[in-house]
Amino acid sequence: MGTAERREARVERTAARRGHGEPDRDIPARGRVREPVGHERHPDYRALWIEEPARRHPMPDPVRTAAVRALLIIAVTLIQAMVAFLCTMAGSWLAFPMVISSVVSTVVATWAVVDVWVTRQVWNQRYGVVSEPSSTARTLRRERRARRRREGAAPREQERIPGGAGQLSHP
Repeated sequence: MGTAERREARVERTAARRGHGEPDRDIPARGRVREPVGHERHPDYRALWIEEPARRHPMPDPVRTAAVRALLIIAVTLIQAMVAFLCTMAGSWLAFPMVISSVVSTVVATWAVVDVWVTRQVWNQRYGVVSEPSSTARTLRRERRARRRREGAAPREQERIPGGAGQLSHP
């Protein structure tokens, strides 16, 4: 029995076991199935992957940009440190300049990581207020509005005509 015959037998057993038209139970139904170009869909065809809609990014764009920049700087710093170490072990004249540049790169990499942290904090301060009833910012806004109303109502009360609420001075 050759490879083709074994594959046909396996396909027939699988089709008989689960029924010809039933979908595979181990493949999620949601999403769009990518099929190979130029191939007909066979009854036993199983997609290699299923495209799902992209989720929202876990980080805001400015924070993600700063994080990518920091990652690249850290990668270059690690490569420089490795080259400096290898040059030192080999006794190369390049060891001293590489050590100096590694120290400078370490300072820059530290700055890049701090930049990610600061960018994240700034973004959270500008855009991170959640408008929920339990939000602290909303409570403070409500208190400020109430205070302004009371302060604005005090002069109006003094300007009113004495003798009653909403009564005219003449009958």
